[in-house]
Amino acid sequence: MKFGYARVSTEEQNLDLQLAALNHAECSRIFTDHGLSGKNFERPGLMEALETVKNGDKLVVWRLDRLGRSLPHLIAFVDALARRNAEFQSLTENIDTSSSGGRLIFHIMGALAEFERSLISERTRAGMEAARRRGSQIGRRSALTPTQIHQVIHAVHEGTEVQYLANQYGVSPRTIRNYLKLNSFS
Repeated sequence: MKFGYARVSTEEQNLDLQLAALNHAECSRIFTDHGLSGKNFERPGLMEALETVKNGDKLVVWRLDRLGRSLPHLIAFVDALARRNAEFQSLTENIDTSSSGGRLIFHIMGALAEFERSLISERTRAGMEAARRRGSQIGRRSALTPTQIHQVIHAVHEGTEVQYLANQYGVSPRTIRNYLKLNSFS
């Protein structure tokens, strides 16, 4: 069976164009979300569509951006359909995962999304390294000053309980234990 999905972002918009295209594509049932962003994939109509689509079915959208805005989320969603042995079709972009060409296009999009994530990760690491070289602190600021850390380590070495020190310095016991690990005390 073919199931359709249509979405508009605002209450002022209407679904008429999408519904007409999905009816023309001979969808037996159409799920909708009205006034909901494509950013979040936890939409009632979309979740109902995913629950309904079974082995051998196809989910059809008018355009990819009606399904969602994030390419990694789109790929994950279509992968979820594939795990159910269901197909996906986007009418405007002419993507149909029931054909080898459609699967190829979708996998190329997935590879591009992965490449983009890798580039972002590389740029982030390079920026952090450059900041380190400039002497900037990377990450969360230390909960205790170097003097307090020294006092905590000394106190634990002298037998003071971790929980007591945590309460005294206003940090969690886990924070104290992490400082101890970093300074080779256990």
